[in-house]
Amino acid sequence: MNKRQVLLATALASLCVGSTAYAADASAHASVEKEKCFGISKTGQNDCATASGSHSCAGQAKTDNNASEWKYVAKGTCAKAGGKTAPAK
Repeated sequence: MNKRQVLLATALASLCVGSTAYAADASAHASVEKEKCFGISKTGQNDCATASGSHSCAGQAKTDNNASEWKYVAKGTCAKAGGKTAPAK
């Protein structure tokens, strides 16, 4: 084998290993049930629109721990993180 063939074989092997690891990681995360947790997101780290309708996109939270901003968390962990599973009224 010349250097080019060795480099090509190494690159292909790396891609195969990387994609297998990604697929295993993705399937592990897909099996975890998630729920919306209000009041725990940090500035700019919310997952989607506010409950109040002040914006409609992820990453637009203006303050930490706003009760109408939410993030997805593993089901059953919201209260432990200091949040609520329903938006503030």
